[in-house]
Amino acid sequence: MSNEFVKKLASLSAAEEFFGFFQVPFEQQIVNVNRLHILKRFHQYLRNSHMPVTMPEDEMFTLCKGHLEHAYQDFVTSTPAQEKVFKVFQDVDGTQHFSMDKLRQTLPTHG
Repeated sequence: MSNEFVKKLASLSAAEEFFGFFQVPFEQQIVNVNRLHILKRFHQYLRNSHMPVTMPEDEMFTLCKGHLEHAYQDFVTSTPAQEKVFKVFQDVDGTQHFSMDKLRQTLPTHG
């Protein structure tokens, strides 16, 4: 990847900045609910694409744009619990389970 392109990407932080940079249309409501999931999935797609270091910047831009569009579409048609991008959804299908003993241990003691 070219250093200049990497610097441009590194300067982006908000999901809306990525969508603006890559000129990907989006619905604000979808991004409001799924921003971290979309960016995490985008990163996963980038990591798995194994872009050659020598790839021309315009090809990198096109590839990255496609990955961002794909990540966004994942959450247009699905939910975070179904996509399981984050560990909490992978481990227990998005639910937490506590034993009664564990709950009792958290109660204040009266002494």
